[in-house]
Amino acid sequence: MNILIVGDICGKEGRAEAQKWIPILHDEYNIDMVIANGENSAGGVGITKKVLDELFSIQIDVVTSGNHIWDKKEIFSFIDFEDYLIRPANYPPDTPGKGYCVFECKGKKVGVINLLGRTFMPAIDCPFRKADEIIGAIQKDCDYIILDFHAETTSEKMAMGWYLDGRVSCVVGTHTHIQTADERILPQGTGYITDLGMVGPWDSILGVDKDLILKKFLTGLPVKFELAKGAKVFSAIIIHINECNGKVKKIFRILEKDLLKKIEKM
Repeated sequence: MNILIVGDICGKEGRAEAQKWIPILHDEYNIDMVIANGENSAGGVGITKKVLDELFSIQIDVVTSGNHIWDKKEIFSFIDFEDYLIRPANYPPDTPGKGYCVFECKGKKVGVINLLGRTFMPAIDCPFRKADEIIGAIQKDCDYIILDFHAETTSEKMAMGWYLDGRVSCVVGTHTHIQTADERILPQGTGYITDLGMVGPWDSILGVDKDLILKKFLTGLPVKFELAKGAKVFSAIIIHINECNGKVKKIFRILEKDLLKKIEKM
């Protein structure tokens, strides 16, 4: 099975970039399933029902999120009714929405879990113990399990990768919007990357207008963040899963500049 996992989609321009590249990758790599982080997809923070429907319309099957999931208040009106929009599972038990889902594809069941890190992030339940709990509950019913770990530090994400090696098919990090070059297959067959990167404005600081961020650093004054304009980036990974044992056979990064070079050579 071939699964495309897409980094944080940022705003309208990020959605346009996802719409541009996902169908191309679908055909080029015979993609069976697409997972994407959508917590920044509506204006740079949060997600709306209209934006969620747009993401589903461009061949995204499961949308994960993170600490910005609650930033658009309308989320409370629809999150409980969406089977394939998930929020971090380690929010308290009575939080709206769900922290994992099971998607059926090619006769297989793919469990997708979303967790939030705790280092330099808001106080929240332990993601490691929550991972144990969910995996224990769904592993008998799932052929593969994939985790989006939305966390700030590389160390916490790497710790999760090693902690779950051999128990899930893949652990991907999101949140920092910078694609890392450490994709690998861990010893027990779990695919891993510290951060998928983002889909959105390239000449920016994590998608935001760089002049605004520079002003904040230089003055210490609050500024209203706005998404940058101009050049775009599309960041993702593709994993090939062994359908017999759920282990990753191959993992490789997708970055827009590499896609453009490939098209130029065609």
